[in-house]
Amino acid sequence: MAEQLAALIIVVPLLASLLVPVIGWWQKKLCYPWVVAVLVVPLICSLGVLNTVMTTGKFSYRLGGWAPPWGIEYAIDHLNAFVLVIVAFISLMVAIYSKKSVEKELKKEKIASFYTLFLLLVTGLLGMVITGDAFNLFVFLEISSLSCYALIAIGEEGAPMAAFNYIIIGTIGACFYLLGVGYLYIATGSLNMADLASILPALYHSKVILVGFAFFTVGLVIKGGLFPLHTWLPDSYCTAPSAVSALIAPLMTKVAAYVMIRLMFTVFQPQFSVDMMPVMSILGWLAVFAIIFGGIKALAQTDIKRMLVYIVVAEVGYIVIGVSVANRMGLTGAILHIMNDAVMMACLFLVVGAIFYKTGTRDISEFRHLNKKMPFTMAAFTITALSMVGIPPACGFFSKWYLILGTIEAGQWVHAAALLCSSLINAVLFFRVIECAYLKPMEPANAHDAGGIHIVQRDEAPLTMLIPIIIMAILVIVLGIFSGNIISSIIQFAVPASF
Repeated sequence: MAEQLAALIIVVPLLASLLVPVIGWWQKKLCYPWVVAVLVVPLICSLGVLNTVMTTGKFSYRLGGWAPPWGIEYAIDHLNAFVLVIVAFISLMVAIYSKKSVEKELKKEKIASFYTLFLLLVTGLLGMVITGDAFNLFVFLEISSLSCYALIAIGEEGAPMAAFNYIIIGTIGACFYLLGVGYLYIATGSLNMADLASILPALYHSKVILVGFAFFTVGLVIKGGLFPLHTWLPDSYCTAPSAVSALIAPLMTKVAAYVMIRLMFTVFQPQFSVDMMPVMSILGWLAVFAIIFGGIKALAQTDIKRMLVYIVVAEVGYIVIGVSVANRMGLTGAILHIMNDAVMMACLFLVVGAIFYKTGTRDISEFRHLNKKMPFTMAAFTITALSMVGIPPACGFFSKWYLILGTIEAGQWVHAAALLCSSLINAVLFFRVIECAYLKPMEPANAHDAGGIHIVQRDEAPLTMLIPIIIMAILVIVLGIFSGNIISSIIQFAVPASF
């Protein structure tokens, strides 16, 4: 039964996406409930797959009954079962949230196209996580990328140019990855990841393998938006529609980080990535610069959405630092931060979309007394902001704790200092928003005067937007409280045994 669930994770949203244009042609208002109903299936199946892995161990599903390495295999272990649940859950939350946002920001005739691309993007992300075939991963990478380009292009002013830049740089990244696949196939005659893992150790000194690994690494650095190859990311994520930003900002870079961990520590053995190539040292220093650069650029922004986009650049650096120190503590922190940061960034982007929906602005200076106008929304923002700073018991503290322990264990003191400084930068970034929303005096033009007392009318976002925001904010706390259980029951088995 579990094997069939693995297939349904991909098949259901893929086939359902083909029906969205038909449903939209017949009745556009049915596109939204159709997409929400469809995305419940991957979440249920992902939870079933994770439960199976936790109880009986890893398993695989062979498409069409073709045995690997000739056939495509979905290989599920603790690592990708964990990431599958993250992708499926956040996709469902954003889909629920999207109704009012899409109706306001997009023309009516584009709604069916939006939801078609939305499902294709989710299918691509889930496929990248679940597949055990290196070339099949490239196929899903392109499905998600092409969908993402189109979704960004229908955004606000400047979105088409941002999408065009993303297409150029994203295509270069995909080509690097595909070249890496080609080099590995030339040397091994196989594309199956498990098969490659058994063949490659005897070929580690081959220049073909070294070049292929280098292509893989550069391609994933581009796709993951790691500094300095992040230049496509700020404009793309900022100009996209609110619902699109809330989907791609938490998930696109995290799935790329997952693929990096999978290739560097599963397809290739850890000693190759750590000892035979200087890649970990290079990635570590790039991650430090990403954290510093992302924080400084975020400080310079007055548009809260653009501020969050640069925080995404810094957060990619967090995960890569955990990968680069190449020890159990660091990798535990990196995997945990994939989950924590996905939830935190999803919540923050959902909040920003709701604020924009109700106020029509993203300028931080115009957020005066927003805590009275949108109390639940701002409470969710404040909880998540404290988590981003690293205040326990919110989830952000625990992944940062493991990342810092990993850098100390590896003797990378500069990396540890960068992580600590980033928390201070985040404190400044988020406090200025909280200060403006909670503490700044109200301007008379923005309130009704009743006996000398300024009264702000409560005007929260619609329930379809507010409920996902509240769920994500609660999850920020719950995941923090149960971080130890998540690590002991899932993540410790996702970290390669050689660490």
